Amino acid sequence: MKKSLLYLSIFFFIFSSCNKNDDDNNQNSNSNIPRAVFDTGGLINTNLPQFSQLRFAGNFIVLNNNNYGINGIVVFYSGGENYSAFELTDPNHMINSCSKLSVDNAIASCTCEDGNSYELSNGLPLEGTSGQFPLTRYFVEANGNIIRVFNN
Repeated sequence: MKKSLLYLSIFFFIFSSCNKNDDDNNQNSNSNIPRAVFDTGGLINTNLPQFSQLRFAGNFIVLNNNNYGINGIVVFYSGGENYSAFELTDPNHMINSCSKLSVDNAIASCTCEDGNSYELSNGLPLEGTSGQFPLTRYFVEANGNIIRVFNN
């Protein structure tokens, strides 16, 4: 009887500790960045010249297109099977003309007065960046030469 009560308690704890929002990349906690729903599907193919730099660690590509994210997305390749994708909108500003991030040497920066900057390898703010939020991360799946970025 005690064992079945213990198993039932563990079962209840496991299933009650998870919720739908656990899969939302914590996007709902930042009111500056609305939720963007998109899917690149098979667009990013590392066999194509415009995406071939993603075959080499430390490189990135930018999709400056409102079809992907809010102000576009950046995909960074760390090596192996490790890809990261982030929103190109500064998470520590309300959306405006200066909050769109530009990318140079694996650093994403805004043009607002505070000049916030973020590391593309992990999305974390660089020293001196104001605000509490890292870059908004999107889901990435690598399947052979196809890199899918999505947020459904």
